[in-house]
Amino acid sequence: MATYDFLFDGLGLRAWCGEKGSSDGPMTMAELLARKKTGGAEDGFALDSIWNLPFPSLDELNRACAQFARTRDMTKSVENSFLGIKDGLKAVLDPLTQPLSWLLEGALYLFAATPWWLMIFFLATLAYVASRSVRLMAFVAGALLFLAFIDHYDYAMQTLSIIFVCAFLCVLLGVPIGIAMSRSDRMQRLMIPVLDMLQTLPTFVYLIPLIFLFSVTEPKLYGIAIILYAIVPVVRLTDLGIRLVDQEVIEAADAFGMTKRQKLFGVQIPLALPNIMAGVNQTIMMSLAMVVIASLVSAPGLGVLVLRGIRNLELGVGLVAGLGIVLLAVILDRVTKAALARVNASTSVGRH
Repeated sequence: MATYDFLFDGLGLRAWCGEKGSSDGPMTMAELLARKKTGGAEDGFALDSIWNLPFPSLDELNRACAQFARTRDMTKSVENSFLGIKDGLKAVLDPLTQPLSWLLEGALYLFAATPWWLMIFFLATLAYVASRSVRLMAFVAGALLFLAFIDHYDYAMQTLSIIFVCAFLCVLLGVPIGIAMSRSDRMQRLMIPVLDMLQTLPTFVYLIPLIFLFSVTEPKLYGIAIILYAIVPVVRLTDLGIRLVDQEVIEAADAFGMTKRQKLFGVQIPLALPNIMAGVNQTIMMSLAMVVIASLVSAPGLGVLVLRGIRNLELGVGLVAGLGIVLLAVILDRVTKAALARVNASTSVGRH
């Protein structure tokens, strides 16, 4: 007999339940183990004592009452529900996300077509403009030359091009959302659960619905996954930075007769810029982390070499590619932190 027969019999629900749970389809691992434990006895769990009472899960209740769906039925219904709306979602999302594919393809082509000496000079100069540090500029140039020397330059440029596009879009979308959250408590209450979900959802889970919606050959597949994963810090820190602006400064702006737009762009955003830049830094680093994982769905770059090292058990390939990723992470982190330090310094001078 099934473990929870007594429950439905005691409540007089046996007629409603009908026959006990069906056994059509393959048995789950838990069912196989339970059958082995009971020596092949009919469906069941030998209730020796309360100590052995299993939790009343869907599968356990289904064994006693066929009206309860099994866990596999629940997961199948979730899958069928998604597949039922897939075509409609695809028809709406395809035209909206197509520009992302064009941007990613254009960036990949630009970084690949630019001569190595010009690209390294440009990136080193960009590092100097952001940090005003000759040492950091030399480190950026040296790290990129090292990657070129070990024939990882093309992969590194592919990774950087994806990060530049996705991080730029994260900032472009995330800062206005953060500003809207800072200006409306209701908007903040609505957005916080969404941001919590995006921040805590396992990275691989981002890819599951996207694989069903878009072709693996489309760059927007991995682009959307990276943006959804990396946009959270810049949204949160923009909201936090604007809310932390000293209330006395806001009152002084009101006394001068500033409009809401003037206060936002003339007072709040400049004072919140250190927090916003910290969010940009975290967004860039999270984009890099997701680019590696997105290699599972055809994202080019150093992540492809890491994946190859795992699949083929090529230890050297995986470790050297990992070193390249570390170098890119250090470059991006140092440059953005140096820019943040300059912003903090200029903000401090402005306050005094």
